[in-house]
Amino acid sequence: MSPAEGAAAERVLLIACGALATEILALKAANRWDHLDLTCLPANLHLYPERITEAVAAAVEKHRPHHAAIYVVYADCGTGGRLAAKCAELGVEMVPGPHCYAFFEGNDTFAAHAESETTAFYLTDFLVRQFEAFVWRPMGFDRHPELIAMMFGNYEKLVYLAQTEDPALDAKAEESATRLGLAYERRFTGYGDLARELAQL
Repeated sequence: MSPAEGAAAERVLLIACGALATEILALKAANRWDHLDLTCLPANLHLYPERITEAVAAAVEKHRPHHAAIYVVYADCGTGGRLAAKCAELGVEMVPGPHCYAFFEGNDTFAAHAESETTAFYLTDFLVRQFEAFVWRPMGFDRHPELIAMMFGNYEKLVYLAQTEDPALDAKAEESATRLGLAYERRFTGYGDLARELAQL
């Protein structure tokens, strides 16, 4: 075995949603997880969940020869179970849960809230930062504000699941709730199940 092959045999690759890059890099640095490599797919795939499975599969095949193991840092993310089935077919593991809101809060905790929060709209740190690019403009609210009532008329509150203690993000999240005509609630989650899952690697 060459030195390069030996090094590859010890490394784990995380194939992650770009919306999680900041959180994963923070966890890597804080825990000195130097054996973990990270490659991110475009965060805007979440606007087209039907494309996620194919993109993840292509990344797995591309990087498999260079790593001992690959871990997919996506939840189901609107793929209707297709991503989990593809990961099983490819022999790679992935983060459990329906979406990042759930694993940041903790899948069990999120599930416990689900029945009483059917009228809640969730944001994470990433989505607060990228509210214009991932919510406001894609939904056409910048051009047609009358669509807000149509699309959010059945929602009652915006819940900000905060990964960090950042007053500026808190203020931006509250402003987003106001713009959507929703009540505002903030919950500090930290990195939730994401930290636990990565620690097991």
